[in-house]
Amino acid sequence: MSYKLGKRSLEKLEGVDERMAAVVRYAISVSKQDFSVICGLRTIEEQKALVAKGASQTMKSKHLDGLAVDLMAYVDGGRWELNLYDEIADAMAEGARAVDVPVRWGAAWSVPNIAYWDGTMESAMNDYIDTRRGQGRRPFIDAPHFELMI
Repeated sequence: MSYKLGKRSLEKLEGVDERMAAVVRYAISVSKQDFSVICGLRTIEEQKALVAKGASQTMKSKHLDGLAVDLMAYVDGGRWELNLYDEIADAMAEGARAVDVPVRWGAAWSVPNIAYWDGTMESAMNDYIDTRRGQGRRPFIDAPHFELMI
């Protein structure tokens, strides 16, 4: 089944770097999991509010420059189960290859470009988790987040 972005998702892509928007548009056409764009370009005020409530960890977010998007698995109005995001990330990796731009996924921070990961995005996430635990650090999983690495 081929999915397409809805009106609100397309509106959320306004102001996002065209290369990242192209990756998202490609990904939705090949994804096994329907998704929506829930965040694209953010203002400084929006980012400050997210940091203040703990929903973001930095004021250096790539959302401020239109280089990042947050996607939500679309199942019964939206879901957050991690396994749904593996499918979305696989489609985003395929999109990154098709558009030929480097993209990093928020559930596999140690992989600088998911387009060239040799395996599934689930394996990329597990590799990141193992790496962090091996360092004695907690992994930070932000599965809805994808950012352009330029």
